[in-house]
Amino acid sequence: MSTSEKVDGRSHRWHDHRITRRRELLDCTLAAIRRHGHDIGMDDIAAANGVSKTVLYKHFADKKGLADAAMARYVETALVPGIQDAISDDLDEYHLTRAVISAYVTTVAADPDIYIYVHSNNGVGGNQDITTAAEELIADLLGTVIADRFRERQFSTAGTMPIAFAMIGAVRLASHWWIFDRRMTPDELIDYLSMMVWGGISGIARAGGSAAEFASKPHSLMPEG
Repeated sequence: MSTSEKVDGRSHRWHDHRITRRRELLDCTLAAIRRHGHDIGMDDIAAANGVSKTVLYKHFADKKGLADAAMARYVETALVPGIQDAISDDLDEYHLTRAVISAYVTTVAADPDIYIYVHSNNGVGGNQDITTAAEELIADLLGTVIADRFRERQFSTAGTMPIAFAMIGAVRLASHWWIFDRRMTPDELIDYLSMMVWGGISGIARAGGSAAEFASKPHSLMPEG
């Protein structure tokens, strides 16, 4: 084995070690936020990890960097798996829609301190790359499901991705409002979001997925009699 191969092997092992260690630090950080609340400081986070702040800053440039990484880890370990678990071939379209919305809302509602910590440390608002990557991942999941269900009914699938992104955007922003307002219960939020999203999906379905067909129909706010 050449010297360069030995060096490359050590470099790969060191890289893998850093990735593993970073994930361990993030998982411990999320647990500490859940335990101590969103006002937790870097000293307490370092103590929970059993390291100094200097060691913590070797992995995360600053508090914002830690918040961004915590958000990404939270999406990876909690939010996306929750939505994946909610997607089932056994559910009809309405109950599937409600299940996905419920998975998002209940996941966020179960961890309000993590969401507030990330937001207050400029993670959600300040780093759009993290939020965009999460939305793209979830929208891809939904887009695939929507396209499959539309194809089964010979509907147009041209608008699949805009529909998926619109759903995720609406649910995310409504959940963000709810975290800081709480004027309704999580179940009530799920009810209203389900009504809004399903109203859109059922309207699209009545037009066979065709934007032109939808535009050609009369539209009224009056309930159908």
